[in-house]
Amino acid sequence: MKGAGDAPPGADRIEAIARAQLKKIPARLRRHMDGVVVRVDEFPDLETEREMGLESPFDLLGLYRGVSLDRRSVSATPDDVDMIFLYRRPILDYWCETGEPLVRIVRHVLVHEIGHHFGLSDEDMQRIEDQA
Repeated sequence: MKGAGDAPPGADRIEAIARAQLKKIPARLRRHMDGVVVRVDEFPDLETEREMGLESPFDLLGLYRGVSLDRRSVSATPDDVDMIFLYRRPILDYWCETGEPLVRIVRHVLVHEIGHHFGLSDEDMQRIEDQA
């Protein structure tokens, strides 16, 4: 029989990790994150799955929804809140498959989605990671 310590981390734990990792981002960058909501969901919704052409909801660990800083107009009124979604079940699945520390995975996904908030493409971020 499994003990209480064997339960997979819940959304509240993933959110706590994300909050702690956000505090580690340099203040000069973090100040551009004001108003961006970080939300933990179990999976992407069906509309996102279709829009992204996912074969499985496990294929997406996180998502940025909003207008990136490089595309924002000073005079424009935002239609909606900028959001970063972290998808708990795909993150946990990846964690189990790779054995990487959960904190490292959450940080990586969070930083990746923050990169989209700043207007970086997946290719830009891969180039940066390759050079690090």
